[in-house]
Amino acid sequence: MSSLSDATHPATETIGDGRFLRLVRRGKWEYVERLGARGAAAIVAVTDDGRLVLIEQPRPALGGVAVELPAGLVGDTPGDESEEAAVAANRELVEETGYEASRIEQVAHGPSSPGLTSECISIFVATGLRKVGPGGGDGNEQITVFEVPLAEVEAWLGERIARGAHVDLKVYAGLYFARQLAQRK
Repeated sequence: MSSLSDATHPATETIGDGRFLRLVRRGKWEYVERLGARGAAAIVAVTDDGRLVLIEQPRPALGGVAVELPAGLVGDTPGDESEEAAVAANRELVEETGYEASRIEQVAHGPSSPGLTSECISIFVATGLRKVGPGGGDGNEQITVFEVPLAEVEAWLGERIARGAHVDLKVYAGLYFARQLAQRK
């Protein structure tokens, strides 16, 4: 299997740099690279009583709010660039939802949008949750936390969509992993 980094493929050319992103071209293909992070982590957080923890926040690129799994960047803190993805996942879970997980297990890893970005994301299932803070994100975020019973997630998401919210497709992947967890119990 060949790779785009092989000598037979065109070199990457930087088209533009932002504070957090770089737009690049390889041959005719343009895509985005994230700067200052080694990837991302999304967390499927399930409470002991079977509720999926979801967040909603404004997303300027969408012109509205998005319902998402708690998530964040890995290795994006200066001095902690070698942070492990599971550590970043639990850190982001606390920051965004106020929950800390006693168990966190990686269940998937792959590209978030392979035609648009080189970024890869790891999905973790977090259990043994305990409330340790208010959540809501750092001072620059406007995160609302929801705890939705697994049996009601689809209906709840339908209500959010009817009110104009976008649903990140990773939520549906998270629901799959949350239901697998419920079946094991």
